[in-house]
Amino acid sequence: MKNKLRKSSTDKSISGVCGGIADFFGISSFAVRLIFIFLPANLLIYIILANAIPDSPPSL
Repeated sequence: MKNKLRKSSTDKSISGVCGGIADFFGISSFAVRLIFIFLPANLLIYIILANAIPDSPPSL
């Protein structure tokens, strides 16, 4: 599997977690953000993912 889960460097609002998840699954980042809004423990999950998911490599 070539596609790895990483934070997005281009599609980010706070830290790029939702953009990275959207890139990984090939869906809209807006849909991922809506899912995070309606999750019961959304802030806790987001903080854990923001620390656990590596940053994307810098591009030129």
